[in-house]
Amino acid sequence: MRPPAVAAADGAAAASTLVRDSFTMPADDFALVDVLKGRALQVQRPAKKSELLRAGLHALSGLSPQALAKALDALAPVKAGRPKKT
Repeated sequence: MRPPAVAAADGAAAASTLVRDSFTMPADDFALVDVLKGRALQVQRPAKKSELLRAGLHALSGLSPQALAKALDALAPVKAGRPKKT
């Protein structure tokens, strides 16, 4: 039996279990969410942050391993863990 995440990635399980998670990203990358929401609105397609992140994952899943590595290498490193409160 395949894990639910794999089945959902294949489109086999349309109503899969939802998982809640949190992560940290640079402010510039986070700002891209608003940019992409604006681009979606240009074609009358409102988008939620979670939809954009999911669409990005699906787009990355279509890359070759070499192209995926190149895309990952282009990211600025992020320190693991929660940022300190200021």
